[in-house]
Amino acid sequence: MAALDTRTDRRPSFAGLLWGSTVGKKTAMAVSGIVMLLYLVVHMLGNLKIFFGAGTFDGYAAWLRTIGEPFLHHEWFLWIARVVLVAAVVTHAMAAYQLSRRDIAARPVKYAHKRRRASYATRTMRWGGIILGLFIVWHILDLTTLTVNPHAAPGHPYANVVATFSTWYGDVIYIVAMLALGLHVRHGFWSAAQTLGAGSAARDRVLKTTATALALLLTAGFVSVPVAVMTGLVS
Repeated sequence: MAALDTRTDRRPSFAGLLWGSTVGKKTAMAVSGIVMLLYLVVHMLGNLKIFFGAGTFDGYAAWLRTIGEPFLHHEWFLWIARVVLVAAVVTHAMAAYQLSRRDIAARPVKYAHKRRRASYATRTMRWGGIILGLFIVWHILDLTTLTVNPHAAPGHPYANVVATFSTWYGDVIYIVAMLALGLHVRHGFWSAAQTLGAGSAARDRVLKTTATALALLLTAGFVSVPVAVMTGLVS
């Protein structure tokens, strides 16, 4: 007597099918990229408060820990934001890596003549992502855990930022990363718009202009802080 087959065929979930498709991965990259872009805009605006002095900047840092009180406990909002941001970064990185592997597998033999990419940002998207990933680790160790900031003191964010940008390596790491960020945002915003169906012949110029403006705004905003410390405007 043949043994009964107790296995049951399980249909993959909609989420699994979506993630398994190229379109799904591109959509995940686009949505997670938008989440990170919104965070970057808010983060840049917060950083610019350093130009209003230590009291304003330290007060802003303290306020971030009290958002949502008394409904939320102390620092809960910050941890929720961190979890969402980490999820967006991981999703973005995984989708980018898997799409890259698929692209390589689809054409295992290199082209005899490589086609020139549309822009420098397009050609360096992969390396830009790696640079930004490494920078995120450094930035957390520098200004969150204060591990690599030898002159940092807990509870003094203004002084800690000044301490970071009073070193040549702190300036170089930050500025290089922000330049990579600008290129990444410029190309990424355009790609996300195309993936989510916002692109069209009529809107191409507007989207390209918006992508360039966002990239320049974010780069200039973030880089202005180390430059201000280097020049003595913030001290």
